Amino acid sequence: MKEILLTNDDGFDSLGLKSLKEALSALGRVVVVAPAREKSACGHGLNISQPLFLTPIEKDYYKLDDGSPTDCVYLALNTLYKNRKPDLIVSGINIGCNMGEDVTYSGTVAGAMEGTLLGVPSMAISQLVPKDGALPESYALAQQVANDLARKILEGNPLPPRRFLNVNIPIGTESKGYKITELGMRIYGNHIAESISPRGKRYYWLGMDTLEWQERSQRKASDESCGAESRADFALDSGAQELCSDFAAVMSGYVSITPLDVNLTSYQDMRALRQWL
Repeated sequence: MKEILLTNDDGFDSLGLKSLKEALSALGRVVVVAPAREKSACGHGLNISQPLFLTPIEKDYYKLDDGSPTDCVYLALNTLYKNRKPDLIVSGINIGCNMGEDVTYSGTVAGAMEGTLLGVPSMAISQLVPKDGALPESYALAQQVANDLARKILEGNPLPPRRFLNVNIPIGTESKGYKITELGMRIYGNHIAESISPRGKRYYWLGMDTLEWQERSQRKASDESCGAESRADFALDSGAQELCSDFAAVMSGYVSITPLDVNLTSYQDMRALRQWL
């Protein structure tokens, strides 16, 4: 029987996580280890300053007090899977997309990254929500996509070592299909609310930036220092579709699948750096 580990950053009682468990239960034994409370935008953080308490909720379903998605995966693989690793780790279904440079903030993406670092095929899956932040009425499309991709991986299409998938789902119960995408260029603004507490102390509350981005193809050639050669190679591949960003794909009604590499080295800058030195 295949072994599948699930986590998320919205908390153990998230409807997205429960929908994911429902979608994958037919493929094997599903174990859930998720944070006890929401850990959105926690990044790839590991808790090393205080104890973690793994609490069973029901059979094969656990919450981790004070734990991040990274903690959940790390702890699960080293306590619940002592004799063998799971065959697949899936992080999600996140309430809200994780595209562009947002993947560096995302606890959802971090959960999949941790699985990859520990040698398990992994993917993160996130659901775009309306501008008002309303919860999705249905996760049916995300469930279908998660099942399709998990089935392909489990049936003999393993991911290369230290690489994983970042999947984003458009709004609605149907899509126009799949697009293999690159990370778009996220445009950030200043969304900080400032106020005074009842005790007279000034405080700040970080908000969510509006969803703005730029295609990497729109960058000036002199500014393109991140993967220009790789993008060109992909564009010359006769079997490849036109390369677009995860933002463009999802906003056009497609499911975006972005392969990510944990290697952040900027090889294109090595020559210039040698010249500096």
